[in-house]
Amino acid sequence: MSLTVKSQAATAPFVVAFADGDMSMSDLMGGKGANLAEMTRIGLPVPHGFTITTAACRHYLTLGREPEDLDRQVGIHLAQLESMTGRQLGNPADPLLVSVRSGAKRSMPGMMETVLNVGLTDAVIPGLIARGGERFAWDCYRRLVQMYGRTVLGVDGELFEVALVAARREAGVVSDTELDAASLKKLTTDFRRTLVTAVGEDLPQDPREQIRRTIDAVFASWNVPRAMTYRKHQGIGDDAGTAVNIVEMVYGNTGPASGSGVCFTRDPSTGEPGVYGDYLPNAQGEDVVNGSRTPLPLQDLADHAPAVYQQLMGHLRTLETHYRDLCDVEFTVEDGTLWVLQTRVGKRSPAAAFTVASAMVSEGLIDLDEALRRVDGYQLESLLHPRFMSAEGELLLATGLAASPGAAVGEVVFDAQTAVSQAAEGRDVVLMRTETSADDVGGMLAAVAIVTARGGRTSHAAVVARGIGRTCVAGVDGLVIDLDARTAACPGGSIKEGDTISVDGTTGKIFRGALAVRQSQVAELLEKQADDGSDAEQAEQAEPVAGSLAAAVLQLLAHADHRRLIGVRANAETSPDALRARRLGAEGIGLCRTEHMLLGERAVLVEHMVLGDESDRAAALADIEELAHTDFLDILRAMDGLPVVVRLLDPPLHEFLPDLTELSVEVALNNAPGGTPDPQAALRLDGVRRWHEGNPMLGLRGVRLLTVVPELIEAQVRALATATLELRTAGMDPHPELMVPLVADPAELTAAAARMRGAIESACVADGTTLKIPIGVMIELPRAALTADRLALDADFFSFGTNDLTQTTWGMSRDDAEGAFLAEYRESGLLDVDPFMTLDDVGVGRLVRIAVEEGRRARPDLGLGVCGEHAGDPISIRRLVSIGVDYVSCSPPRVPIARLEGGRAVVLAESQSTP
Repeated sequence: MSLTVKSQAATAPFVVAFADGDMSMSDLMGGKGANLAEMTRIGLPVPHGFTITTAACRHYLTLGREPEDLDRQVGIHLAQLESMTGRQLGNPADPLLVSVRSGAKRSMPGMMETVLNVGLTDAVIPGLIARGGERFAWDCYRRLVQMYGRTVLGVDGELFEVALVAARREAGVVSDTELDAASLKKLTTDFRRTLVTAVGEDLPQDPREQIRRTIDAVFASWNVPRAMTYRKHQGIGDDAGTAVNIVEMVYGNTGPASGSGVCFTRDPSTGEPGVYGDYLPNAQGEDVVNGSRTPLPLQDLADHAPAVYQQLMGHLRTLETHYRDLCDVEFTVEDGTLWVLQTRVGKRSPAAAFTVASAMVSEGLIDLDEALRRVDGYQLESLLHPRFMSAEGELLLATGLAASPGAAVGEVVFDAQTAVSQAAEGRDVVLMRTETSADDVGGMLAAVAIVTARGGRTSHAAVVARGIGRTCVAGVDGLVIDLDARTAACPGGSIKEGDTISVDGTTGKIFRGALAVRQSQVAELLEKQADDGSDAEQAEQAEPVAGSLAAAVLQLLAHADHRRLIGVRANAETSPDALRARRLGAEGIGLCRTEHMLLGERAVLVEHMVLGDESDRAAALADIEELAHTDFLDILRAMDGLPVVVRLLDPPLHEFLPDLTELSVEVALNNAPGGTPDPQAALRLDGVRRWHEGNPMLGLRGVRLLTVVPELIEAQVRALATATLELRTAGMDPHPELMVPLVADPAELTAAAARMRGAIESACVADGTTLKIPIGVMIELPRAALTADRLALDADFFSFGTNDLTQTTWGMSRDDAEGAFLAEYRESGLLDVDPFMTLDDVGVGRLVRIAVEEGRRARPDLGLGVCGEHAGDPISIRRLVSIGVDYVSCSPPRVPIARLEGGRAVVLAESQSTP
């Protein structure tokens, strides 16, 4: 950890009274302290107190000791606290006790420490008995010993639990609340013996020593493992530190007229109106949140103490109106008097995030821009995919990387051909492979889910699955597939082909058997709205809860569309995918990968073109052109009136040719004694050896293949031109664009563009008309980005292929890196995020920025798009908007996410620039 401590003269204050703070001071006072100060300021019943600031914590974490002046400042504020409460620390007649609570700027519930009843000693027990009775006093004391022992002295909490169980057994009761005063007094003594036995130290009998050591323990809890793990998961920096709040104790455990509770101003699961919470009579706040007792519904407080309940409802309305958000509130009732102990903006489900934001717009609490700031693309993505109703109690077979979200149930198959044939019979299948390749795409399309033993979130399986909207779990730990036996072994047992499994692409878990699936009503209603023109109000009337959520999503997407400056297109090669993308709001196709049109049974055409003789090549090219013509007609028709960017053939050649090893074995067996020589197989082997490459991803592909086999350019471009002219004649409005892949030098683009223009012209001559198709270049090599000014002279647009640009910039294979070392890099802190999932702004992002600036300088009207995986990632989209691209193009299922984040990028940037 790297923490910087400036001179005390330059630091912020170390202690701030609640009366001197407000909600804007969360950097200094932490979220809890700032909110306690704010509630004090607006007149809510908050116990008196003060905050030791995050500046003091950072000093402690860096130097291992408190700031020199902290003890004096705390002493001053404790004296003020004594004056305000009329009680004194250590006063036997009427003692002041305090709670010492952690409170970081961002809420980290349960991750750091709290100690209650601090200041309680043997000497003040009589005063506490006078205040609330003997049972109350000893209950407070045993809680302090237990919490102080665990938090400050590091005693194993299980030792206290063992003593509690023994006390209940001895008293013949079930719960702690049934223990009488004598039992609690004995338990306190037992707890103190536990301290001495475990660490050789008893509870200090000086209240100020208790406070001082508890403060240090709360500071130190910033770096306990659970807190560090939580911060890493939530993206919270390690250098912020926590504040410590010293608060006058109020007691929910004085008897039946007292209690504690936690509530929300709206349902945090659905966002629907109505108070949602729990209450425990005769309990301190920790009892509600630590699960030691089963709480009662908040309505029980209304029945038990209606006046207190009505007062609480008023405070909740005040807080939600003041904070203009869903609030999470902790409270205590002491002998019929209500105290508010904490509030914060409540954590909520993705569904509640959209519902609450939309509702607060309708209620006039926030505007639509603020509503956009309160939701994000990750939340929306979780709402667009099916989920399992519950996996509790189900047999877990294995766990891998959550590569493509969703939930799917099907029968296991181990190869693409079986997947296709069984799916054709109407069966749901899960394609399980060691890893996938281009040959498996047909099976992936046929399957409801894909599972692989190898690979990561940016592997072939993951990228294709996300692109086609299939559930996928990749890199499954311990999964070993035996293709000969048609079985697989995994940590949870063996799997036979035909077994039914359930695949959760959101969590990465795989279960045996069929789990119940809950479809995404939001996704269904979004597409239905596009199909039949139904509006959000109709959706809400049709299905109250899901409808109101869909109405909220539709409302915020519409506002995002209104605010965003960036276009949103989709990556698609088939008319069904194109039509779905259009229904989800896509404004065109930003990437139509023509090699995907040649997979499956068509792959043999590429083989014939490369390995065959002149007649084979001519026939293959004719077939490729005819098939491309039909495919282009379908996709241009589906996107009538919208742009369609067609990328020329860009296959790593090995994906279309026979496997060298398998073919070598076949020929060797044919030529072995007893075999039958096959001259055709031997010729194929010679051809494959001739074209074989050690690193095909950086070999003969893209513009290089088109240069070596230029007839491919002419066939594909003629097919696109003739399809465009045919649709024009039919009265449609096609807008094709052509893109050249893997260009490293302007000369490559110039040569390819000349051939493309020639092919377009020849199609026009035959048709007796003219046609202008924009020609652009895919920027996926660092050299292309660094020579953008020269490339722009012969390009109508750039499209950044950030998948390959990331690979070539980082010098790592996306298919191999995650399974090999990226996880270790992230775990050790060498990388904060996977660069294949979120755009590396420092390296790859800088190359994109350079290309954008230099390309536009050379050609001001240059079109700029992005079509890699990053085009559907919320954080990456915001970065791309700031760079200044014109559009992003993502897989169809992620189109709504890109639309939302495009609008959010604008409103977030505006809020950050506002003083």
